[in-house]
Amino acid sequence: MPDRYRHASRLFALWHAGGALLLLGMALWLYLMGEYERIPLPAALSLLMVVATLLNATRAEHSRLAAYLALICGYLLIAVELPRQSGLPALWVGLPPVLTLLLLPLAPAMLLNLALTPVWLALLGNGQLDGQMLLGYLSLVAVAALVPWEQARQHALIRATDPRDAECAATGHETLHEQLASEVERAKLLGQPLGLLLMHLPQLDMAGEQFGPGARQALLDTLCQAVSNRSRDHDILGRHGPADFWLILPDTSESGALLVQHRLGQALEQTTLMDTGPLEVRLRLCRLRAGEPWPHFEQRLETCRRSLADG
Repeated sequence: MPDRYRHASRLFALWHAGGALLLLGMALWLYLMGEYERIPLPAALSLLMVVATLLNATRAEHSRLAAYLALICGYLLIAVELPRQSGLPALWVGLPPVLTLLLLPLAPAMLLNLALTPVWLALLGNGQLDGQMLLGYLSLVAVAALVPWEQARQHALIRATDPRDAECAATGHETLHEQLASEVERAKLLGQPLGLLLMHLPQLDMAGEQFGPGARQALLDTLCQAVSNRSRDHDILGRHGPADFWLILPDTSESGALLVQHRLGQALEQTTLMDTGPLEVRLRLCRLRAGEPWPHFEQRLETCRRSLADG
């Protein structure tokens, strides 16, 4: 999931860079056409688009500010150029709502499009509202909104059915407990040992409050990567709470589980992050006892989790 967000941020940075190049190309075209009085606006807006590109390329949390800058550039250019367009008015009046829906979430984009309806129509009609043009504009807003609405619906469906956690590569809370219950039942049927390594990240909330979401994400990614590198393919890492992770160790003896705990603890102790410094992780091993029922084991795990979080 975080990789997807970073990929989207890079795509938006390329999109803004393309907008800056288009504005520079427009300024060059106006220069070649001899319309020098129209050159300053696209030239100045191209600089704003460069700023938006840099914001998207440097930090993902600045993507919303970059979107607002790009929207301002588009609105200014359309507001100045719209009254000069005598041909294909429906094409020009359709640019603002489409641009808004591309750059903003669906709800604020719809509100902004409806609020600015009289502005765009008045600019195109030299201060007069045309009923046919109004109907076409509102129809375009409604139809264009179907695309982001369907995308939001699909994303909500994926999030509801995705077994992974939304912030990291670990399994989500509900799926973790389902898999743990299955592993407990399997261990009882086959007479195999079952271990569970509990992990707590005490720095997580502090990192998000003091250093921002980037530092918080770095902690989550580092922990998940360290666990993935030092566990077997069939071991299951799940996120029980915001700062709590459980590593299910099926068919693992006590000595094997202790070895995993030692290797993982040693690796995490040697890890230092740029913002938060040395990585601090609290570890505790819990094993399924012979004949222990699942509800009792789950209650014991919850008690261990609370004591681990309390330090």
